[in-house]
Amino acid sequence: MKASINVAFRVDASHDIGIGHVMRCLTLANRLKKSAANIRFICRHLPESLHALISSEGHELALLDHSGEVVQLDKLVHSHLLGTSQKQDAFDTLKVLSGQTWDWLVIDHYAIDEIFELELRKVVKKIFVIDDIADRPHDCDVLLDQNLYPNMESRYADKLSKHCKVLLGPKYALLRDEFHQLREQAKPRVGPVRRILVFFGGIDPENFTKRAIEAIKNVSGNNLLVDVIVGAEHPYRLEVEESCKLQNYNLYVQTKHMADLMSKADLAIGAGGSASWERCCLGLVTISVAFADNQYDIANSLDKFGACIFIGDQNSAAQQKIEGSLKLFINDSAKLLLASKKAFSLVDGCGAQRVSEVLLGK
Repeated sequence: MKASINVAFRVDASHDIGIGHVMRCLTLANRLKKSAANIRFICRHLPESLHALISSEGHELALLDHSGEVVQLDKLVHSHLLGTSQKQDAFDTLKVLSGQTWDWLVIDHYAIDEIFELELRKVVKKIFVIDDIADRPHDCDVLLDQNLYPNMESRYADKLSKHCKVLLGPKYALLRDEFHQLREQAKPRVGPVRRILVFFGGIDPENFTKRAIEAIKNVSGNNLLVDVIVGAEHPYRLEVEESCKLQNYNLYVQTKHMADLMSKADLAIGAGGSASWERCCLGLVTISVAFADNQYDIANSLDKFGACIFIGDQNSAAQQKIEGSLKLFINDSAKLLLASKKAFSLVDGCGAQRVSEVLLGK
């Protein structure tokens, strides 16, 4: 029997970062744990609700100090998300990992590049980077970008060493097992639209959830079944709860039944981040809004492919645009079916298995 491997994850979550990075790392960690891997999460920023989630899956969790003091940051565009310099973060992370042999360090953080990675080579055998934005150099053995771009093959050409293995595209999307399981039963949506899913990520600081609720009400009244999902850290949770009560919509807080709800929906309204690949796996068409540069690129690429309608970023996606897109799909079943087929063709739900096999050396 092959000996288990030790895998550490350096990842954060916050109102600015969102929770998507932690959730996709947790998906990969759970998959590796099935092959007897020992997992340790290392986080500097992490909402309380995620502490319990990581621990409940049987993983170790080490929290780095977050004093809130003003420090000298690096010059990366997203350096502020780290809350300290990469040198300091590397020093803190090395302390957490000392005394043990680590086969892999998985890094999913826009504020980390080769500065941090070179320091961590002291204690880890190999480094695996998850990235979406291709805006900085990496010193890693494997890089994953699970997104769809027209220039996928060239995005990292000058940012990686020649020995680095690159995993590109939705084929490698890190989705939980239930998405793959439900995909076997899922079919492209034939219409008409009877059920809508609203989900703008775990935090949704601009409360687009409320705008979507209002848009659905204005377009269809109470004629549709509506499922609204928010995270435990949603800053306007009470306001959303009240709106759902008034419209008799279903509200789910930090649900474990995301895949089931997506499979039952005919249409979604949501953010253009990593949840895009969950929806595509189940053939669910989305009216999509971007809250960050990487979400903009994902949603824009999916729109051009024909798998969603992208209505703009958080500054330009007015409620009227949501209403207009809703009417488009509600009134045109053929358009819904075509977009659903396009989405369904992109993701098969086996990405986490493919990625874990790379780390396990299979």
